[in-house]
Amino acid sequence: MTKDSIGKNTESPDKDYHKPSTVEDITKVNVQTIGRLEEAAKAERAKSDQIADVIANFCGSMPFVWVHLIWFAAWIIINTMPGVDHFDPFPFNFLTLIVSLEAIFLSTFILISQNHETRLSERRNQLDLQINLLTEQENTKMLTLLGRIAEKVGVKIDDDPSLQVLEQATRPEQLVDQIEEATKQTSRTRPRAG
Repeated sequence: MTKDSIGKNTESPDKDYHKPSTVEDITKVNVQTIGRLEEAAKAERAKSDQIADVIANFCGSMPFVWVHLIWFAAWIIINTMPGVDHFDPFPFNFLTLIVSLEAIFLSTFILISQNHETRLSERRNQLDLQINLLTEQENTKMLTLLGRIAEKVGVKIDDDPSLQVLEQATRPEQLVDQIEEATKQTSRTRPRAG
């Protein structure tokens, strides 16, 4: 795609991004953008990951529970009924083997699905962080510009120390250090269980 074709793309979802008429327009565009990002991430997944998702979703549903209830009930009834040839008599060793193997595979499918969801969540968190940092930088710049405007029109703002502090750029590294220190202090003061 060339630069010209990008600029002429009339179907671009971003064409009216900065021309909203209501707050609902802004949120609608944002929701659609996030939806497209999520769909793109799902489309990039391998077929095996998509299959694992389908299986994990089925395992977390009521039809899965009903299928197993019917299956176990039928198995137990058939293998305890008098006068019927029992292929897996009590204590149902073969059923136990099948259920154990099923549990191994199901847990693997669920872990695969959860790993994908974790990656998506990490990506969302990274997006949130980048947007928050950008917003902080924009707000700092706006405060600086408003300060210059106030100075130009003769409004005294020097007596507000919090304004001077807010005009300083936020340092993410310092915030991380503060969070880690607060977490350490909280864990030291929290009573231990046991």
